[in-house]
Amino acid sequence: MSFSKLGLTDQLVQGILATGYTAPTEIQSRAIPLAVQGKDIIGCAQTGTGKTAAFVLPLLNKLSAPHHSSRRHVRALILTPTRELAQQVEDFITGYGRFTSLQSLSVYGGVNMGNQLKRLARGVDIVIATPGRLLDHLNRRSIDLSKVEVLVLDEADRMFDMGFINDVRKIIAKVPADRQTLLFSATMSKEVRALTASIQKHPELIEIGERRKPVDTVTQHFYSIPQDQKMDLLFHILDTTAMDSVLVFSRTKHGADKISHRLERRGVKAVAIHSNRTQSQRDQALAGFKQGQFKVLVATDIAARGIDVEGISHVVNYDTPTFAEDYIHRIGRTGRASLKGDALTFVSREEQKHLRKIEQFVEKRYELKRYPSFDYTKRPEAPVGQQPERRRDEHPHRGPSNGRPGHQQHRDAHRDERPHRSPSNGRPAQEQRRESSGRSQWKGSRPDGQKRRAKQEFSGNVSPKTAQENNWRKLVDETPDEKRTFRKKLKRLFQGS
Repeated sequence: MSFSKLGLTDQLVQGILATGYTAPTEIQSRAIPLAVQGKDIIGCAQTGTGKTAAFVLPLLNKLSAPHHSSRRHVRALILTPTRELAQQVEDFITGYGRFTSLQSLSVYGGVNMGNQLKRLARGVDIVIATPGRLLDHLNRRSIDLSKVEVLVLDEADRMFDMGFINDVRKIIAKVPADRQTLLFSATMSKEVRALTASIQKHPELIEIGERRKPVDTVTQHFYSIPQDQKMDLLFHILDTTAMDSVLVFSRTKHGADKISHRLERRGVKAVAIHSNRTQSQRDQALAGFKQGQFKVLVATDIAARGIDVEGISHVVNYDTPTFAEDYIHRIGRTGRASLKGDALTFVSREEQKHLRKIEQFVEKRYELKRYPSFDYTKRPEAPVGQQPERRRDEHPHRGPSNGRPGHQQHRDAHRDERPHRSPSNGRPAQEQRRESSGRSQWKGSRPDGQKRRAKQEFSGNVSPKTAQENNWRKLVDETPDEKRTFRKKLKRLFQGS
């Protein structure tokens, strides 16, 4: 089937062909005719099957019809969970609608609001927005949603995961009830179903493939690896495997930065993208990855939702995803548009429970194996300026042995921890400097007798015998023979004071 048979206008078909697409995917061929008829749609399909075009094309088709108004109003609202996804949708609208007069604007946080205010004041037909920034505009009354004809919720499951659902409900309350609502999601949880029941009217459900099954074009591999050897395994794979464009997933933002820096020091062109980066940095990183300036893009789950890059050959799950749904979305970044791709997941002993959750979710058992050509006996390579990580059973001084060290080994290990002693009298040099300074270390009020005695001791105006008895620090450092009388001398010292 061709796009011309889906009920789209000639202008849209020309725009589609100009982008290089000639035939619709299954989700597009099933959803577009129903959406063109004005029906509410629930589209559930795996990541990478063409869901974005499935709602953008019928939306453009409806809005491109003659409209009697002297001023532009927001007639379509598309909600997305991330900035990158909002930009991606706007790119689709610009590309497919190049032969129409429709104006679109992506609205998201992390950038100055001034440009958005100016564009909204001039008037736009389509707004693609993240919930948080759209609420900011609603509070400022800089946007009017009372004329919205089409509402689209893209990646609805991720809206729930990121805690946006309450914001989404507030926004929907500002949209007219008489509208067309299109909802698309990679997974369909109970929460998403409950949302559709409250915002849609007799929706048509379109499911492509098994709901919990990854796309067939992705080959999946699971490798067992200790946590402290994951970086070395990634180095080994990049050195020994032909990889054109690699997307590495990290569970945390700090981890993404760490992986990127280690790869760069190794000579691999890499860049990280996550929510702590400015919008300009994220745009530059994504553009550089698309253009081939970077071989590896390291991303977190949230930031990667909007990554739509053709030709990603490999996805590497450096950290096994905690949630099984995230695994489906991660590996869906490769094997897109019927192309082949590979997904490699590193699984430590502590992460095997996450693998079991993934298996339960997709209802399939995976083989957890060791990477064939990797040397598991090699100690992890330490970053520049850092010491190698120590095994849990390894004492900092004893080494990996489980036995107790001998007396000589123990003395050698702690030799540097003892205070430095002067060769003249065996006393700590710090103590000699403190006493030779002549400053009194006693504070507060004392009886006159004790003050005079203390002044004499620190000034040296005492007899040798009295000084020897009162110098209790020296008594501690005496030889074993002299220590036999230590208790008696210490008792006389305190009784005399």
